[in-house]
Amino acid sequence: MSAVRVDHAVSSGTFSLDGETFEVDNNIWVVGDDTECVVIDAPHSVDDIRAVVGDRRVRAIACTHAHDDHVRVAPALRDRVTAPILLHPDDRPLWELTHGGPDDVDGYLWDVDLADGMTIEVAGTTLRVLHTPGHAPGAVCFYAPDLGCVFTGDTLFQGGPGATGRSYSDRPTLEASIRSQLFALPDDTVVHTGHGDDTTIAAERQRSE
Repeated sequence: MSAVRVDHAVSSGTFSLDGETFEVDNNIWVVGDDTECVVIDAPHSVDDIRAVVGDRRVRAIACTHAHDDHVRVAPALRDRVTAPILLHPDDRPLWELTHGGPDDVDGYLWDVDLADGMTIEVAGTTLRVLHTPGHAPGAVCFYAPDLGCVFTGDTLFQGGPGATGRSYSDRPTLEASIRSQLFALPDDTVVHTGHGDDTTIAAERQRSE
Protein backbone atom coordinates (compact mmCIF):
# COMPACT_ATOMS: atom_id res chain seq x y z
CA MET A 1 0.00 0.00 0.00
CA SER A 2 1.34 3.46 -0.88
CA ALA A 3 1.66 6.16 1.74
CA VAL A 4 -1.21 8.52 2.45
CA ARG A 5 -0.39 12.09 1.52
CA VAL A 6 -1.90 15.56 1.10
CA ASP A 7 -1.63 17.10 -2.36
CA HIS A 8 -2.20 20.79 -3.01
CA ALA A 9 -2.75 23.29 -5.79
CA VAL A 10 -4.25 26.76 -6.20
CA SER A 11 -7.15 27.66 -8.49
CA SER A 12 -8.19 31.22 -9.37
CA GLY A 13 -11.67 32.59 -9.97
CA THR A 14 -14.35 34.69 -8.30
CA PHE A 15 -16.45 34.78 -5.14
CA SER A 16 -19.89 36.40 -5.28
CA LEU A 17 -22.31 37.14 -2.46
CA ASP A 18 -24.66 39.98 -1.49
CA GLY A 19 -24.34 41.61 -4.90
CA GLU A 20 -20.55 41.89 -4.86
CA THR A 21 -17.93 39.86 -6.74
CA PHE A 22 -14.25 39.50 -5.86
CA GLU A 23 -11.24 37.83 -7.49
CA VAL A 24 -9.98 35.02 -5.25
CA ASP A 25 -7.39 32.24 -5.17
CA ASN A 26 -8.60 29.03 -3.57
CA ASN A 27 -6.57 26.12 -2.25
CA ILE A 28 -7.31 22.68 -3.66
CA TRP A 29 -6.64 19.89 -1.15
CA VAL A 30 -6.60 16.20 -2.06
CA VAL A 31 -6.06 13.50 0.58
CA GLY A 32 -5.20 9.95 -0.43
CA ASP A 33 -2.59 7.57 -1.78
CA ASP A 34 -1.61 6.50 -5.29
CA THR A 35 -4.92 4.67 -5.80
CA GLU A 36 -7.73 6.67 -4.21
CA CYS A 37 -8.42 10.07 -2.73
CA VAL A 38 -10.91 12.55 -1.31
CA VAL A 39 -11.16 16.03 -2.83
CA ILE A 40 -11.81 18.82 -0.33
CA ASP A 41 -13.87 21.61 -1.93
CA ALA A 42 -14.40 22.19 -5.65
CA PRO A 43 -13.34 25.72 -6.57
CA HIS A 44 -13.39 27.33 -9.99
CA SER A 45 -11.97 24.68 -12.35
CA VAL A 46 -12.61 20.96 -12.82
CA ASP A 47 -9.39 20.70 -14.83
CA ASP A 48 -7.34 22.24 -12.01
CA ILE A 49 -8.75 19.67 -9.59
CA ARG A 50 -8.31 16.77 -12.00
CA ALA A 51 -4.66 17.74 -12.44
CA VAL A 52 -4.12 17.11 -8.71
CA VAL A 53 -6.21 13.93 -8.64
CA GLY A 54 -4.55 12.34 -11.67
CA ASP A 55 -5.81 8.84 -12.43
CA ARG A 56 -6.85 8.05 -8.86
CA ARG A 57 -10.35 7.03 -7.87
CA VAL A 58 -12.15 9.88 -6.12
CA ARG A 59 -14.06 8.53 -3.14
CA ALA A 60 -15.83 11.79 -2.30
CA ILE A 61 -15.98 15.54 -2.91
CA ALA A 62 -16.10 16.86 0.66
CA CYS A 63 -17.19 20.49 0.91
CA THR A 64 -16.19 22.71 3.83
CA HIS A 65 -19.10 25.08 3.06
CA ALA A 66 -21.27 26.20 0.16
CA HIS A 67 -19.96 29.63 -0.82
CA ASP A 68 -19.73 29.65 -4.60
CA ASP A 69 -15.92 29.74 -4.72
CA HIS A 70 -15.85 26.41 -2.86
CA VAL A 71 -18.67 24.49 -4.62
CA ARG A 72 -19.14 26.10 -8.02
CA VAL A 73 -17.77 23.14 -10.01
CA ALA A 74 -18.81 20.41 -7.55
CA PRO A 75 -21.63 19.03 -9.76
CA ALA A 76 -19.43 19.09 -12.86
CA LEU A 77 -16.63 17.35 -10.96
CA ARG A 78 -19.11 14.76 -9.67
CA ASP A 79 -20.04 13.98 -13.26
CA ARG A 80 -16.42 13.69 -14.34
CA VAL A 81 -15.16 11.45 -11.53
CA THR A 82 -18.41 9.71 -10.44
CA ALA A 83 -18.08 10.58 -6.76
CA PRO A 84 -20.65 11.86 -4.23
CA ILE A 85 -20.72 15.45 -3.03
CA LEU A 86 -20.73 15.78 0.78
CA LEU A 87 -22.10 18.95 2.41
CA HIS A 88 -23.66 19.95 5.72
CA PRO A 89 -27.40 20.52 5.16
CA ASP A 90 -27.41 23.83 7.05
CA ASP A 91 -25.65 25.33 4.02
CA ARG A 92 -28.53 24.61 1.66
CA PRO A 93 -29.45 28.33 1.26
CA LEU A 94 -25.92 29.12 0.11
CA TRP A 95 -25.80 26.09 -2.18
CA GLU A 96 -29.03 27.23 -3.84
CA LEU A 97 -27.58 30.69 -4.50
CA THR A 98 -25.07 28.98 -6.81
CA HIS A 99 -26.89 25.90 -8.08
CA GLY A 100 -30.53 26.92 -7.99
CA GLY A 101 -33.54 25.18 -6.52
CA PRO A 102 -35.33 21.95 -7.39
CA ASP A 103 -37.30 23.59 -10.19
CA ASP A 104 -34.13 24.76 -11.93
CA VAL A 105 -31.98 21.66 -12.39
CA ASP A 106 -32.63 17.95 -11.94
CA GLY A 107 -30.29 16.43 -9.38
CA TYR A 108 -29.03 19.83 -8.32
CA LEU A 109 -28.42 18.85 -4.67
CA TRP A 110 -25.40 17.27 -3.07
CA ASP A 111 -25.49 13.54 -2.28
CA VAL A 112 -24.58 13.00 1.38
CA ASP A 113 -25.34 15.17 4.41
CA LEU A 114 -22.36 15.83 6.64
CA ALA A 115 -22.79 15.90 10.43
CA ASP A 116 -20.54 16.64 13.36
CA GLY A 117 -18.52 13.57 14.30
CA MET A 118 -19.04 11.77 10.99
CA THR A 119 -15.96 10.07 9.56
CA ILE A 120 -14.76 9.73 5.97
CA GLU A 121 -12.41 6.87 5.24
CA VAL A 122 -9.83 7.05 2.45
CA ALA A 123 -6.60 5.17 1.78
CA GLY A 124 -6.47 3.76 5.30
CA THR A 125 -6.84 7.09 7.05
CA THR A 126 -9.81 8.93 8.55
CA LEU A 127 -11.16 12.44 8.15
CA ARG A 128 -13.41 13.47 11.04
CA VAL A 129 -16.08 16.08 10.44
CA LEU A 130 -16.12 19.03 12.84
CA HIS A 131 -19.18 21.27 12.47
CA THR A 132 -17.88 24.84 12.81
CA PRO A 133 -20.71 27.26 11.98
CA GLY A 134 -20.14 30.99 11.82
CA HIS A 135 -18.57 31.83 8.48
CA ALA A 136 -21.46 29.83 7.06
CA PRO A 137 -24.18 27.95 8.97
CA GLY A 138 -23.11 24.57 7.65
CA ALA A 139 -19.37 25.17 7.65
CA VAL A 140 -17.28 22.15 8.63
CA CYS A 141 -13.63 21.30 9.06
CA PHE A 142 -12.04 17.94 8.30
CA TYR A 143 -9.59 16.69 10.92
CA ALA A 144 -7.06 14.01 9.93
CA PRO A 145 -5.43 12.90 13.21
CA ASP A 146 -3.16 10.35 11.51
CA LEU A 147 -1.77 13.11 9.29
CA GLY A 148 -1.62 15.75 12.02
CA CYS A 149 -3.64 18.28 10.08
CA VAL A 150 -7.06 19.88 9.78
CA PHE A 151 -8.69 21.35 6.67
CA THR A 152 -10.53 24.46 7.80
CA GLY A 153 -12.02 25.97 4.65
CA ASP A 154 -12.82 29.57 5.57
CA THR A 155 -13.33 28.94 9.29
CA LEU A 156 -9.74 29.62 10.39
CA PHE A 157 -6.83 31.20 8.52
CA GLN A 158 -3.28 32.18 9.21
CA GLY A 159 -4.06 35.33 11.16
CA GLY A 160 -7.40 34.47 12.65
CA PRO A 161 -11.04 33.60 11.96
CA GLY A 162 -12.67 33.76 8.57
CA ALA A 163 -14.79 36.66 7.39
CA THR A 164 -18.23 37.46 8.75
CA GLY A 165 -20.60 40.34 8.15
CA ARG A 166 -22.23 38.88 5.03
CA SER A 167 -25.43 36.91 4.67
CA TYR A 168 -25.65 33.71 6.74
CA SER A 169 -22.53 34.53 8.80
CA ASP A 170 -22.10 35.44 12.47
CA ARG A 171 -18.89 36.43 14.25
CA PRO A 172 -19.68 35.24 17.80
CA THR A 173 -20.80 31.86 16.43
CA LEU A 174 -17.59 31.55 14.41
CA GLU A 175 -15.38 32.42 17.36
CA ALA A 176 -17.23 29.92 19.57
CA SER A 177 -16.77 27.20 16.93
CA ILE A 178 -13.04 27.84 16.73
CA ARG A 179 -12.63 27.77 20.50
CA SER A 180 -14.66 24.60 21.04
CA GLN A 181 -13.75 22.55 17.98
CA LEU A 182 -10.38 23.70 16.63
CA PHE A 183 -8.53 24.97 19.69
CA ALA A 184 -9.25 21.60 21.30
CA LEU A 185 -6.95 19.93 18.74
CA PRO A 186 -3.25 19.27 19.48
CA ASP A 187 -1.01 22.34 19.34
CA ASP A 188 1.11 21.02 16.48
CA THR A 189 -1.88 20.31 14.21
CA VAL A 190 -1.22 21.89 10.81
CA VAL A 191 -4.09 24.04 9.55
CA HIS A 192 -4.67 23.73 5.80
CA THR A 193 -6.87 26.70 4.90
CA GLY A 194 -9.26 27.46 2.07
CA HIS A 195 -7.18 30.45 0.97
CA GLY A 196 -3.57 31.40 1.65
CA ASP A 197 -0.84 29.79 3.70
CA ASP A 198 -0.84 27.06 6.33
CA THR A 199 -0.66 27.78 10.02
CA THR A 200 -0.89 25.72 13.23
CA ILE A 201 -3.44 25.44 16.00
CA ALA A 202 -0.85 26.67 18.52
CA ALA A 203 -0.08 29.79 16.49
CA GLU A 204 -3.73 30.73 16.06
CA ARG A 205 -4.62 30.00 19.69
CA GLN A 206 -1.74 32.22 20.82
CA ARG A 207 -2.82 34.94 18.40
CA SER A 208 -6.33 34.91 19.84
CA GLU A 209 -5.23 35.37 23.45
